[in-house]
Amino acid sequence: MRLIGGLLGLMLMMPLMASAEEIGSVSTVFKLVGPNDRIVVEAFDDPKVEGVTCYLSRAKTGGMKGGLGLAEDRAEASIACRQTGPISFKGELKDGEEVFKERTSLVFKTMQVVRFLDKKRNTLVYLVYSDRLIEGSPQNAVTAIPILPWPQG
Repeated sequence: MRLIGGLLGLMLMMPLMASAEEIGSVSTVFKLVGPNDRIVVEAFDDPKVEGVTCYLSRAKTGGMKGGLGLAEDRAEASIACRQTGPISFKGELKDGEEVFKERTSLVFKTMQVVRFLDKKRNTLVYLVYSDRLIEGSPQNAVTAIPILPWPQG
């Protein structure tokens, strides 16, 4: 019964997480068999903040394992978030709230983006990092967006 409750809870949370759209990629290592290693640029809109888009760049491992979804991607990622329209909030924001999450290995490793609200400076702060079930990584990147009026035009 707990398992069913947990699964239902996860399913309810899923719509609150953004999904990424691939903008482009570049090949970094040629692989004779399977796809090449590459750096991928993806974009996602913050699901609770209208008018904010984040761009991630990260490595994706190719080869046989990468092609089958069995490879573990590197922990490094870069993030840049920008105001792309008038900013409005869809509900209450929680500090450290997860806005994006993607699996970067078969089971144990994920890349996450969390959001903080710096009320003193009226700024949204986004942090990307990678974690692993047993041991996380200190690799991270941060970006910030001042909450400004959007020009009418």
